[in-house]
Amino acid sequence: MKHFKIAVSVIAVLSFIVFCAPAISADEVTGNININTATAEELATLKYVGDKLSQRIVEYRDENGSFQSAADITKVPGIGPKVLELNQDIMTVE
Repeated sequence: MKHFKIAVSVIAVLSFIVFCAPAISADEVTGNININTATAEELATLKYVGDKLSQRIVEYRDENGSFQSAADITKVPGIGPKVLELNQDIMTVE
């Protein structure tokens, strides 16, 4: 009986890993972020971009107009090539 309970517990844990874990990690990145239309809160979800930098991105965009490419985000003070590299796959300007 003891072995049966252990087997059921192991099956339950494995089932969770197989069926639920992919859904959890898929929620981490829900799609592309348009850096021309995203809110400060949405921009703050980019890697190494917190509240201050996201607000700076919005202010830069308001003052200078739309970004022509994702690489233009490096024109924002405090945003360097590393932030671009880490986020370029999910940033868009369309």
